[in-house]
Amino acid sequence: MKLDSKIFDSIRVKPDKDRVAEDRHPTCDHKGCKRPGTHKAPKGRDMEGQYFNFCVDHVREYNKSYNYFTGMQDDDVRSYHKDSLTGHRPTWKMGVNKQAADGPDGYDPRENMRSNAHRRASEARRPRQRKLLALEKRSLDVLNLPQTARGDEIKARYKELVKLNHPDANGGDRSCEDRLREIIQAYQVLKKSGFC
Repeated sequence: MKLDSKIFDSIRVKPDKDRVAEDRHPTCDHKGCKRPGTHKAPKGRDMEGQYFNFCVDHVREYNKSYNYFTGMQDDDVRSYHKDSLTGHRPTWKMGVNKQAADGPDGYDPRENMRSNAHRRASEARRPRQRKLLALEKRSLDVLNLPQTARGDEIKARYKELVKLNHPDANGGDRSCEDRLREIIQAYQVLKKSGFC
């Protein structure tokens, strides 16, 4: 039995790491180096997907001196950087590619949306009225106000009715007390509801 056999080395409990690496990886691509090329390094521009196999020491040396833009003029490097912003894909200035905006048949599918948006914007916006509850309607009826009455109009009407129906204004006549109580309660309801 050969103790330095490759087969025997693969079944050892602790195989020789250097010999296993030699078997798994090709030799280093650096001239004169026989160590396994465990590290890949790119070959350069216009050779994407192709790699050198180097050992650790030679891949470090290669990486220190590697420059993707070697041999390119400064203007070419600038244009490459500019093109990389769009993934090296063609772009158009705004409004140049009319076919892409209108679609292949010349119909712009967004035209209906635009016209609806312009129409809605041009219409005068009227404030939305919330639906009145029965108690709020009755309170407005007690104050003799329309259902669209708000804020200052309600306050002014309340003050006017209180002055008319207060016993002091009627020479101490207490016959209007029930009416005054209704007016005060109606105003309180409207105030709690946020009308004034």
